[in-house]
Amino acid sequence: MRPRQQFDRQLQRLQDSLVQMSEMVCQAISDSIAALKARDLELAREVVARDDEINALRFEVDEACLAILATQQPTASDLRRVVSAMNVVLDLERMGDHAANVAKIAIRIGDEPPLKPLIDIPYMAKQCCDMLRSAMAAYAELNAAAAEAISKQDNIVDQLYDQVFRELLTYMIEDERTIKRAMHLLFVAHNLERIADRVTNICERVIYLRTGRMKELDYSLDTGI
Repeated sequence: MRPRQQFDRQLQRLQDSLVQMSEMVCQAISDSIAALKARDLELAREVVARDDEINALRFEVDEACLAILATQQPTASDLRRVVSAMNVVLDLERMGDHAANVAKIAIRIGDEPPLKPLIDIPYMAKQCCDMLRSAMAAYAELNAAAAEAISKQDNIVDQLYDQVFRELLTYMIEDERTIKRAMHLLFVAHNLERIADRVTNICERVIYLRTGRMKELDYSLDTGI
């Protein structure tokens, strides 16, 4: 096999591992919210346990990247691809941690009565998964325009978080007995908001891969969203 063919196969294996990891993260997000809604402690514990698998895959990708750097000595755009993979896998691993945090909160809540119907929080979770899958598609295709458009969806998650925060704050002000339950839900929403932020990091990496320039994507003041 020619060196370039071998290198391309290594890069493709990296891409495949990142896609696999992103799907594991999306599953963890969905299952953690399902466990929260259904008070399913067994499912919540499964999400926490599966976080070890996400962590293990992160280290496999890191080792593969280091091996490529040591043996192939990539330059220019190839080097950007390897370095970006190391950054993307770190963001994916952190997203997995946030999903596990939601599952841990579900375990702490246990079977206590729900404070309110869960509507906005599951929608936040769906937005996060949709953003992540779209971001990984843009990453595979080196589609900078798509990445920039995806990052703007972070505003939707931020707005939902603000809405949840205000609603839960009202509960706490009106009845101090709700504080503990309200704080649990607030921490759930915060973890989801952080996941969306990390998806934006991946979008920034796509633009870096395409252009060679890092661009911070922050549309928090864009009233067009």
